[in-house]
Amino acid sequence: TERNEIHHLDHTEIKDVQKQGLKAQNELPTIVVREFEPADKPEVQQIFYEGLIEMVPDTAFRGLRHHPESLLLYTAMTVICFVITMCWWVIGLLPAIVLCGRYFYSRRVIHGYLERALSQDMGDIEGFYMKPSDSCLWVAVLEGKVVGVVAAVGQQKSGGAVELKRMSVDRSRRRYGVGVALGRKVLEFAVTHRYSFVVLGTTAYTHAAHKLYQRLGFRCVGVTNGYVTPGATSSLLEGIFYRVRHHHYSLHVQNGKITSNGQH
Repeated sequence: TERNEIHHLDHTEIKDVQKQGLKAQNELPTIVVREFEPADKPEVQQIFYEGLIEMVPDTAFRGLRHHPESLLLYTAMTVICFVITMCWWVIGLLPAIVLCGRYFYSRRVIHGYLERALSQDMGDIEGFYMKPSDSCLWVAVLEGKVVGVVAAVGQQKSGGAVELKRMSVDRSRRRYGVGVALGRKVLEFAVTHRYSFVVLGTTAYTHAAHKLYQRLGFRCVGVTNGYVTPGATSSLLEGIFYRVRHHHYSLHVQNGKITSNGQH
C-alpha cells in the first residue's frame, strides 16, 4: 500500500543517513608530516609552549602519587606541625598548602625550562635543527593547519643513536593519530641515516604519552627518580615541592628494521 511504501522509504532514508554518518567518521582527515619551514615558527612555538604548560598540573598533582617518598615527607610535616601546635585544623590546612606549593614550584621550574628552550633550540629552529645534516624538525599539518611538532637529533657519540625530542600535539587535534605520524617520521629518519637506536626521555605522568611511545615500539629501559630538570634551581623549597621521574625509552634499529627489544 502507499502507507507501507512511505514507511519503507523512510527506513531506507534513515539507513542511508546512518551509512553516510559512519563513512564520515571512518574517513579521518589526512595528516601530512613535512619538514619545518620558517613560516611555521609561531605555530610551532605556540604548540610547544602549550604542551609544556599542560605539564604543570600533571607534575604537581598527578605526579604526587608516583612519589611515596614525597607523601611520607608531607605526612611527617603534618604530624610534626600538629604535635607542635596541637591544632586539628592544621591537618586540614597543611595538605592544601602542600598542593599549592607543588603547583607553584612546578610552574616555576617548567617556565624556567620553557624560557631556556626558547632561548636555545626552539628559538633558532633553522640553525639548530634544519642546517645540521644529523638533525631535523617536522610539523604535522591537518586541514591546512600545523597541529604537531617533533624533532630528531643525532648522537654519534652515544653509539649511533638519534634522540626524539620536542614532540607536542595541539590539544584539540589529539586522537587523530598525529603523535603516531610524527613518531614514525623520526623512525624513518633513523633508518635512512643508519642509526642503531632511537632514544627519548620524558617526565610526563599521563598514561596517554607512555602508551604512544609503546605503540611506536619503544621500551622503557630505565627511570631516574628525582631527575633534575634543566632550568631548576637547588633551593630547599623547590626540592621539597618539585620532584619528577624521568623515563628513558629506547628502540633498536637493526639492518634497516626497527625492533623494541633488539631482536628481529
